[in-house]
Amino acid sequence: MKIEQIYTGCLAQGAYYITSNGEAAIIDPLREVQPYLDRAQKDGVKIKYVFETHFHADFVSGHLDLSKSTGAPIVYGPTANPEFEAIIATDGQEFKIGNITIKVLHTPGHTMESSCFLLIDENGKNHSLFSGDTLFLGDVGRPDLAQKAASMTQDELAGLLYDSLNTKIMPLADDVIVYPAHGAGSACGKNMMKETVDTLGNQKKVNYALNQPNKEEFVKAVTDGLLPPPGYFGSNVAMNKKGIASFETVLNNGMRALSALEFEAAADTVDAIMLDTRDASEFAKGFIPRSINIGINGDFAPWVGALIKDVKQPILLITELGQEEETVTRLSRVGFDNVIGHLKGSFASWKIAGKEIDTVNRITATQFAKEVDVKADTVVDVRRESEYRAEHVEESFNKPLDQINSWFAEMNNDKPFYIHCAGGYRSMIASSILKARGVHNFKEIEGGFKSIAESGVSKTDFVCQSKLQQS
Repeated sequence: MKIEQIYTGCLAQGAYYITSNGEAAIIDPLREVQPYLDRAQKDGVKIKYVFETHFHADFVSGHLDLSKSTGAPIVYGPTANPEFEAIIATDGQEFKIGNITIKVLHTPGHTMESSCFLLIDENGKNHSLFSGDTLFLGDVGRPDLAQKAASMTQDELAGLLYDSLNTKIMPLADDVIVYPAHGAGSACGKNMMKETVDTLGNQKKVNYALNQPNKEEFVKAVTDGLLPPPGYFGSNVAMNKKGIASFETVLNNGMRALSALEFEAAADTVDAIMLDTRDASEFAKGFIPRSINIGINGDFAPWVGALIKDVKQPILLITELGQEEETVTRLSRVGFDNVIGHLKGSFASWKIAGKEIDTVNRITATQFAKEVDVKADTVVDVRRESEYRAEHVEESFNKPLDQINSWFAEMNNDKPFYIHCAGGYRSMIASSILKARGVHNFKEIEGGFKSIAESGVSKTDFVCQSKLQQS
């Protein structure tokens, strides 16, 4: 028996490849399925089942392509209602893979069809639990996403989750290994550990949600402090339920190379977003006017989903040379399939063609420290409220990046301002959006608060409510 966790950091997502005696199962596969096919071929095993713990909201699964390529049926837990052929398992139903058994544990609460898969080894011992979004390390799945589909409140779903955990998971032995669907950084929970594998026994000790004295306190604990889900979540659920275009089709469309003239024509005739995925430092030096910068080397897919939201939005790409395929792939993972092409030769070809360019006025933290007057100048901090509350530039204003649509108009005046985040990634995203919307009277601070904190600028952890962005 072999269990391999295939972890994708930018999504904080874990898929699983399990083999036993010539057969294999995949749990919660990513959109691109070739890596699973390659593993199976290398190991000389046949993929027998594709298991889905639930209809995912934060990424688009590769279940359909994988099933089509291998003939393996797709398995969901009870109450699932996909618009394609699948096995809808009953609670407690077992599936054989070689010498091992996968047992379905229906654990509604995160969603109504949410299920965990208990692996029973060749000796009949409960070995590991693939817990999906029901149980994370340090947390449990958020109970607010399925309210409409379930016709239930988040408190009612949280109560259902409490029952699922206490009747299906807590009775399992402490040495059972927990393999969750997500880790730290995922928007599917709020308090996840950085580790991606643990024992159930340790989770019983350290997971706050598993240590509540009763259902009422559990509901309060897991619903407290939930941030609004990213805007693309609903679309991803629908795509996972209804079916999607093949990854090969999406990739072929996105790999269409456009000259500078063709790119410009497409941007002028199609209501497309020009998405520049180069590093913030390169983007600041020069970019196509009205293009948006979300760097591929950060939390790329989640920020695309949070800020663009509409997965059907046409997208034109500007990437570093050689990163075109990787970028299209990452976009497809969160359902942004309508990439209509990329700029051939990257941004250099745009400059060579003599096209108009724009820049961001990026300054160092040292320069910021020399010229800022914190009592008189406007400093905008686009970090999360929790980061701002911990420590921030004195008298600065907290305007989180994910709320930019509600505050950008406030900055469209003649008064100059400074903008920063933690390290420069988010503030460059914000800068590009502000520029695209006609706001140019600002300076962005390279290195963000990390560099500012070392520059001698006055800081405080006191939070004035008027300085917080009201959503």
